[in-house]
Amino acid sequence: MIDFDIPVERRNTSSIKWDRYKGRNVIPMWLADMDFRSPRPVIKALLERVEHGIFGYTSAPEVLYETVIDMLRREYDWKVHPEWLVWLPGLVTGLNLACHAFTAKGDGVMSAFPVYNPFLEAPRLAERRLVKVELKYENSRYELDYDGIEAACDDGVKMFELCNPHNPVGRAFSLTELERLAEICLKHNMVISSDEIHCGLILDEDKRHIPIASIDPEIAERTITMMAPSKTYNIPGLGCAFAVVPNREMRTELLRTMKGLVPFVNTLGFTAALAAFRDCGEWHAKLITYLRRNRDELEAFVASRPGISMPHVEATYLGWVDVRELGLEQAVTYFEDFGVGFSDGAGFGMPGFIRINFACPHSQLKSALEMFDAGLANLNH
Repeated sequence: MIDFDIPVERRNTSSIKWDRYKGRNVIPMWLADMDFRSPRPVIKALLERVEHGIFGYTSAPEVLYETVIDMLRREYDWKVHPEWLVWLPGLVTGLNLACHAFTAKGDGVMSAFPVYNPFLEAPRLAERRLVKVELKYENSRYELDYDGIEAACDDGVKMFELCNPHNPVGRAFSLTELERLAEICLKHNMVISSDEIHCGLILDEDKRHIPIASIDPEIAERTITMMAPSKTYNIPGLGCAFAVVPNREMRTELLRTMKGLVPFVNTLGFTAALAAFRDCGEWHAKLITYLRRNRDELEAFVASRPGISMPHVEATYLGWVDVRELGLEQAVTYFEDFGVGFSDGAGFGMPGFIRINFACPHSQLKSALEMFDAGLANLNH
């Protein structure tokens, strides 16, 4: 039985998301993991692997390669060869590795913001120069600022960090948008580091995910594409991701950079990834339907309240809400006092915004919105 309405008690489970408010009556709607049980086929596969009783060093099984390659062909019409896959313990690891492997100290790494915080941190941690270009907000949606990207390019900018589908603004970039970005990157000889972890979470029926490396062989030769089952199937704590690196020299350099620093993916991570990609189609379809309902409720709520606004969420389970008109110095702290916890937009490079994770049972979303509403009403008194 698949029932996303059933709440799962996550307190006292060492959950980073829930332990932030340990001892407080605050509903966490911040960190990007879902408050649903993982798919039953994943749980079953893990139980069987645990029963085997040995947890030694493990490589990716051949059937996982086959399953991932088949998924990429079926979903995105993208033909990938087994040797192109590099297994990683997480996407954030991949973002940081890309900066180290494909740029040198002092080089520029470009990101379009607001964006997931590791995009802004990875260049700094690698002693690279972060080059930020703000997304354009036009007609109630965010778009890439191509003129801004072009103007920010110089001989020292060696990489563009792409987030698609985009966290936190919820865009699934179109083929036309990706082609224009790729043209700029090719013109300026930039590598593309593409985080596509939310590719399985397209909510709009008229949208689809397009891996930027799939649109042209020349672009593929300059791109590292990173994906994982973690967001779509709610298994982020199991740490299994992969990079698709068609260019042999880039792949060699990535593996060299990893050597001695990056741990192997663990046995249970591989087990969960295989079950997720292979056996969870029905669960995934029902998840998307459920998330659409939650998204629609959140968007309707925001649209009916003065002083706040948000763009339509095409993909992901994250709402990006503009609260600047409320005039709050610390919006997140303010709403925590009313019983709901959001992500602070400052961490994404955009103060005055909050991010809301709506991947939770409807009853939890309803309670969180009631608390959000209480905070808004208090400002109007």
